[in-house]
Amino acid sequence: MGDAAVPTKGNVLGSLVPARYILAVLGSIGMAIIYGLKVNLSVAMVAMLNHSALAHGSAPVHEASQSHNVEEVCTQAGNSTEAIEDGPFAWSEPLQGTILSCYFWGYFVSQIPGARIAESLSAKWVMFFSVFINVICTLLTPVSAEAHYGVMIAMRIGEGIGGGVTFPAMHVMLASWAPPNERSVMSAIVYAGTALGTVISMLMAGVLAGSLGWESVFYVMGGLSCIWLVLWVFLVQDNPNKQALISAEERTFITSSLGTEGGSGHGGAKPAIPWKKIFTSGPFYAILIAHVCNNWGWYMLLIELPFYMKQVLQFNIKENAVVTAIPFLTMWFFSMALSKTLDALRGRKKIDTTIARKTATLIASVIPMCCLLALCYIGCNRGAAVALMTLGITSIGGMFCGFLSNHIDIAPNYAGTLMAITNTAATLPGITVPIFVGQITHGNQTIGAWRIIFFVTIALYVIEIFGYTFLGSGDEQPWNKGDKVNTGAVENGEAEATPLNTKDAKPNYTTQDQ
Repeated sequence: MGDAAVPTKGNVLGSLVPARYILAVLGSIGMAIIYGLKVNLSVAMVAMLNHSALAHGSAPVHEASQSHNVEEVCTQAGNSTEAIEDGPFAWSEPLQGTILSCYFWGYFVSQIPGARIAESLSAKWVMFFSVFINVICTLLTPVSAEAHYGVMIAMRIGEGIGGGVTFPAMHVMLASWAPPNERSVMSAIVYAGTALGTVISMLMAGVLAGSLGWESVFYVMGGLSCIWLVLWVFLVQDNPNKQALISAEERTFITSSLGTEGGSGHGGAKPAIPWKKIFTSGPFYAILIAHVCNNWGWYMLLIELPFYMKQVLQFNIKENAVVTAIPFLTMWFFSMALSKTLDALRGRKKIDTTIARKTATLIASVIPMCCLLALCYIGCNRGAAVALMTLGITSIGGMFCGFLSNHIDIAPNYAGTLMAITNTAATLPGITVPIFVGQITHGNQTIGAWRIIFFVTIALYVIEIFGYTFLGSGDEQPWNKGDKVNTGAVENGEAEATPLNTKDAKPNYTTQDQ
């Protein structure tokens, strides 16, 4: 039985709490940490910059833009007269964009190697070192910023290298742990942690920067993240057959539904990756298109929203943190409700996996697109702007049980690699967005400048809608079994070659992937 012999008798935790949801919750917290340590700089930078010096340097261009349309710049309202909070760094808008985007330089290069290591060796330890690297680089950020912006860039690249392997690693974990009839819910729990981490990070960063100084943002958040490292090591394993903190009933339920009884999950030999078949697959390109286009909008709101709130709507840093964070909290609740609803409908055979994935993806693209279009024409109406951004960001939560879960549907054997490929391509918006916004808004922090930014985002959402609607699928693809299909050479590897092939599973678990 190999790893299946891990004892569970007398295991209180495994009897009380399903081990697969311990994994999902800790995975969600891990994703929250990664995203929290990524976006905290977007909020902290507002307190780090010397706004007086920057405004003085860009005043001539700013006045020129005002001369064309006096309504292009919003006036301050309420207590927003406290909006100028000067820090020590006079970084120009293009340099700000470079510092924010350099995270994705590291993110870009680490995903495919990280995915192969996770699939071949251990996704648990890939995820551990991902968070560990981010914690170390975060704690060193204040010292790096004071030394030179080049050193800070190096720290952000290091965080990106760690952050890049998180999605592939968690996809590998979910492929080994999530029963087909719970795949949407478990995926949503894990990946919605990105929204939860954004909420917590933005709120904490705003409060800490406003009360204890910008340095505290990195020290406090980096220090607290160390707790997760300990919990992850002792409570999580790569698959149910290696987990001691699990009941025998739960282990049997998971492994029988996935066809991995008695095996080591994903740790054995895998069929060779059918690269040609992957890159000639319509469903794969549907995910790729959706991932790239949706990420542009995601990063636009995730990274640049604090700057829009300050530059255009004149929120001060404490208002900024609250208003920016609330939509990500509603996103978290919405993604949980949507994933549970779609899984329930699939369980009752009302819809199939393809319809579920397309519905969630359309929600995550059509609604944000409409909100951005409306945002282009409401001017300085702060209440309407906040409402539109809240609705738009909330609906993006559909991506967690939409195209982000789709890799596991079409090819569970290569879920980590497929996620690495599409997420690597989808990293390009993360690199491009801050630089693009920095160039457009340089000396021109007006509604007109942001309108250009929003229209580019809308165009990409249109591409996503048509691409995923026509090419997307929730069915397992024949090439999931590699190039050795029907060769008879997989006598002891058939179960591993198709760990999530529900056609060979018990009847109760086939309704998801028909």
